[in-house]
Amino acid sequence: MTAINPTPAGEGKTTTTVGLGDGLNRIGKKAVICIREASLGPNFGMKGGAAGGGMAQVVPMEEMNLHFTGDFHAITSAHNLLSAMIDNHIYWGNDLQIDARRIVWRRVMDMNDRALRDIVVNLGGVSNGFPRQTGFDITVASEVMAILCLSNDLEDLQKRLGDIVVAYTREKTPIFARDIKADGAMTVLLKDAMQPNLVQTLENNPAFVHGGPFANIAHGCNSVIATKTALKLGEYVVTEAGFGADLGAEKFFDIKCRKAGLKPSAAVIVATVRAMKMNGGVAKADLGAENVDAVKKGCPNLGRHIANVKSFGVPVVVAINHFYSDTDAEVAAVKAYVAEQGAEAILCKHWAMGSAGVEELAHKVVELSESGKSSFAPIYPDDMPLFQKIETIAKRIYHADEVLADKSIRDQLKAWEAAGYGHLPICMAKTQYSFTTDPNVRGAPTGHSVPVREVRLSAGAGFIVAICGEIMTMPGLPKVPSAEVIRLNDQGHVEGLF
Repeated sequence: MTAINPTPAGEGKTTTTVGLGDGLNRIGKKAVICIREASLGPNFGMKGGAAGGGMAQVVPMEEMNLHFTGDFHAITSAHNLLSAMIDNHIYWGNDLQIDARRIVWRRVMDMNDRALRDIVVNLGGVSNGFPRQTGFDITVASEVMAILCLSNDLEDLQKRLGDIVVAYTREKTPIFARDIKADGAMTVLLKDAMQPNLVQTLENNPAFVHGGPFANIAHGCNSVIATKTALKLGEYVVTEAGFGADLGAEKFFDIKCRKAGLKPSAAVIVATVRAMKMNGGVAKADLGAENVDAVKKGCPNLGRHIANVKSFGVPVVVAINHFYSDTDAEVAAVKAYVAEQGAEAILCKHWAMGSAGVEELAHKVVELSESGKSSFAPIYPDDMPLFQKIETIAKRIYHADEVLADKSIRDQLKAWEAAGYGHLPICMAKTQYSFTTDPNVRGAPTGHSVPVREVRLSAGAGFIVAICGEIMTMPGLPKVPSAEVIRLNDQGHVEGLF
């Protein structure tokens, strides 16, 4: 399950994922849903939770969207244990000869807090250590999160944790987490978090909720261990990746499927009439009025995603997530456009009707899955040079003309290739709102550039992160955060979560 570029109107990808899972069970197929856990950052910020909505949601919604089973807290603790042990090693003599200027391991917390993006630590004198500059990322952007999502078992988990590059010496020799002797304790902290969490939909169908969101800055996929468990238990597995297909689907295909050996049979792209109108230039306040011309004008964004997903060799169907304000003429315009792209768009009313409102999509997914038409393959090979991989994503998926990167970034990529990391895939960190790096550019733009301002090696997870444009790995809260309206009511129930 993937989607168009998100808009403030809301697309409902997770809602449709849950709805389709219920719909497949309704028509007699044994289907299991695999979705990602919710971060506290967007819960108290702007985006909201990750449990679906209406009659197509996973329960218990409040617990899922808050601390859940504590997986994110375990990841935060494991990550920051390593951070503490690095500074502690330097304090007690620095036997590994770590260059404090070349420590690349930051700290994390599961909250949007822009004040922590760039900080100075170890102030206060000799007893507190050697002052240095560092910063915080949000927990979902932690390499530990990616490692947990991509590991096959505890042994694999500990090996990957040990492979994390945390710093370099003055001679630029890498220092690994296993050199700090942190990998064992980190594994202990993560032993329970490695277990997939089994919950259920409102229609009592199974759902594994495991792994981190945020495909704009992380790889944003459900864990490999949850997905493979679901594949053993069900006939069909419905899983999702974060944000639009340019980010979530690309990373699902090029990172998760590549690493785990998965071959998807079909892809569903979620779109809404409201989002088409926003891409067509209509303001959010005016979305309730019929505007077929704006729908048609906004459809190229959907068309770009259809073409992109097809380029991976996976057959596509479009799910139109229905809103009460949609008119027949607007829905017909979307269906006609999708037909011109060689695919089918199906109106889905799962939010209001549950599985009964998504039967047609369920039958279509079965048809595509059993057709044998999937010839899935990643869009670049392992042995392609790292910068060329970045260019391939930017040109083929974003339809950019060029990638802009300083010589220092290109040299760093070449150094990693020389060190044996050239085979790794790329995890692009980019705004989710646009094919460009400018969040205000909607539609299906061409002729733009993709500036890469930083690259990070995630040796344990097994990918290179390319940070593009102004995207931040530690988000900030909006002017009016959701936290202002979240509270306990007189009955002790949580209100304000969405």
